[in-house]
Amino acid sequence: MLDMMKMMGKVKEVQEKMKITKEELDNLFVESDSGAGLVTARFNGNKELLELKIDDSLYGKEDKELQKDLIIAAVNKGIKAAEDKSKEHLQKATQGMLPNIPGMDLNSMM
Repeated sequence: MLDMMKMMGKVKEVQEKMKITKEELDNLFVESDSGAGLVTARFNGNKELLELKIDDSLYGKEDKELQKDLIIAAVNKGIKAAEDKSKEHLQKATQGMLPNIPGMDLNSMM
């Protein structure tokens, strides 16, 4: 019974740490680009798109498909970078708090 109480305390501690870590992810930023910097996307650690910059040289161009492709590429690249950075941050924040359980995704807990 004592072990169960100890484990429940540990779970509560992890939940509190996860809440703080999620708040910290708001201040963790990544930037991605495509087309050699013609399109730049900026995200926070919660994978929210904060800013999208499009180089002036792309405005007025006839090739709308190229513009769309560059925007999609920059956004997708940024989402992946934000996800990787948030996972890394989460692992550091919870290191030693939980046993290493293969397949356990702490990001799904947030």
